[in-house]
Amino acid sequence: MLVKGVVKMIRVRQIKIPVTAKKEELFRPLIAQKLHISEDKIINYHLNKEAIDARDKQNIYYVYELDVEVKDEEKILKKNKSNDVLIAPWEKYVLPEAGTQKIKGQIVVVGTGPAGLFAAYLLADAGYKPLVIERGKMVDERLKDVETFWQEGKLNPESNVQFGEGGAGTFSDGKLNTLVKDKRHLGKKVKEIFIENGAPREISYIYNPHIGTDKLRKVVKNMREKIIAMGGSFLFNTKLTNIIRENNALKAIEVNNKEIIPCQNLILAIGHSARDTFKMLLEHDLKMEAKPFAVGIRIMHDQKLINENQYGKFARLLPNASYKLTYTTKDKRGVYSFCMCPGGYVVNASSENQRLAINGMSDYNRDSGVANSAIVVTVAPIDYGKNILDGMHYQEQMESLAYNLASGKIPVQRWQDFQNNLVSTNLNFEGKFKGLYEPSNIREVLPTYIINSLLEAIPYFGKKIKGYDNPDALLAIIESRTSSPLRIIRDPNMESSIKGIYPCGEGAGYAGGITTSAIDGLKCAEEIIKKYLKP
Repeated sequence: MLVKGVVKMIRVRQIKIPVTAKKEELFRPLIAQKLHISEDKIINYHLNKEAIDARDKQNIYYVYELDVEVKDEEKILKKNKSNDVLIAPWEKYVLPEAGTQKIKGQIVVVGTGPAGLFAAYLLADAGYKPLVIERGKMVDERLKDVETFWQEGKLNPESNVQFGEGGAGTFSDGKLNTLVKDKRHLGKKVKEIFIENGAPREISYIYNPHIGTDKLRKVVKNMREKIIAMGGSFLFNTKLTNIIRENNALKAIEVNNKEIIPCQNLILAIGHSARDTFKMLLEHDLKMEAKPFAVGIRIMHDQKLINENQYGKFARLLPNASYKLTYTTKDKRGVYSFCMCPGGYVVNASSENQRLAINGMSDYNRDSGVANSAIVVTVAPIDYGKNILDGMHYQEQMESLAYNLASGKIPVQRWQDFQNNLVSTNLNFEGKFKGLYEPSNIREVLPTYIINSLLEAIPYFGKKIKGYDNPDALLAIIESRTSSPLRIIRDPNMESSIKGIYPCGEGAGYAGGITTSAIDGLKCAEEIIKKYLKP
């Protein structure tokens, strides 16, 4: 970082440490070696990135990027011409300046998933005092409803794995990885806010960071309390049921089919499962379009199998391994792993009566002993219809079939039995599911092109990860909510066809996970900040 011509930190890349070594003891010697200095020149350092290089299974390394404070930094930089030694760049998020228009009424944020929560956090921190409404319950009450559902099968349609404080991400692995190009360091800001509210500090530097569902519940609760302390407010058990507009501009919203809240600026972060809200918005001619998404299964393996494939003899020394797999079928369909959960659980993630959807979840320690991942097949409007809500109806149809197949329990099948079109017997995976399950023939739910895509892709994946296509690998359905089946159109200022409504996050079709949703929430909040003076 360069401030008034003075170098403050040097970034040192490609510090490699064997996984068998005590890394804390080697940082200073290796930094000194890389910079060609003595250790006493090193004032301080901190981790910027940590990754694992497992390309050579006989020699696996931790690879670090560190920001180092040294004596005589300008002299050291002049002597080091390597690409691995450079001035640490400025990587700080900068809040936009406030606009000039006077704001009328309260800003309302709909939804407390990552998009809504981070939008509200930034607005509150900037002095705009948002009102946040959430159709579900606070996280502690929500947890009780979810656990009752998993144990007894009694669903609360407004308080479940999809709806409630923290959104769907609260009952997931809490993964924070993203491929989004981020020149303005919004992703860094997201991690900083998470850490400020109780997330592990390591998420700021490790490759493929995750929080874990157990820690994430506490973090979202802390974020809510911080937003309130900064002037924001929350209403739970409060569902958006209508919008009131005048001359194509938002004037107010209706909640719970009765109460009217004046509102001219609404951040719409409803999540990908708010189907009733999608229908209501379409009735108001809010411009939307159908979009591709993916549907498939969850596959489960012994975590040791994945660890040994990824890390060989060093598996016991390293964190539980993840994987990423892709394949293109002969029919040109994409098949890929999605939301891989090391040491996790397959969970019943249903949010509607008589329909069943599943997801993956891990605690912070990832210690269930079982790896699971979605293996999904791309689908597009050509598969399900041309109308805006046809993708949503396609999801509903398969979720209904999955529900009926096992009377509301998670349908489960061995890979070999899936290949042979047989119902599995003698399954024993107690403790590896969150929710009741039942041996079934899941082919009865899936369209032929998805069945054929899986039959083609999984043996290919078995060539990449030995044992992946083991006869006893366990399949479960239906993984139907990988992303929103539609996109709410917005302009370059992130405003919808109805002025004052800012579609946001995964439900609006602009994100695909916790971090990208949170970033989208920050961007929507920025647009309001850039437009309006503080109240």
